[in-house]
Amino acid sequence: MNQCTSSSPVNITLGVLGGKWKPEILWHLHHKTLRFTELKKLVKGITQKMLTQELRQLEDNKIVIRKIYPEVPPKVEYSLTDYGKTLEPVLKAMASWGEKHQI
Repeated sequence: MNQCTSSSPVNITLGVLGGKWKPEILWHLHHKTLRFTELKKLVKGITQKMLTQELRQLEDNKIVIRKIYPEVPPKVEYSLTDYGKTLEPVLKAMASWGEKHQI
């Protein structure tokens, strides 16, 4: 898991969710399991390299699981782990706040 220099609960959460793309990636994955290309289409503006990097970090933090199917071409799916699903209330609260404060 990412090391955080502060023991503040907010900073611990931001250590896992921080960044421009992770919350949106998690938002889409909390709805359903998705393939890499599906995620790339849903997360507007993210590069393939950045999506790969963010997914790897989420996987390292045990938030996302990557399942590889042995077929040609390779099929890879991403979903939330049980631990990752504990973030759903946080994601829903963020979405609710965002809906109320849209500009």
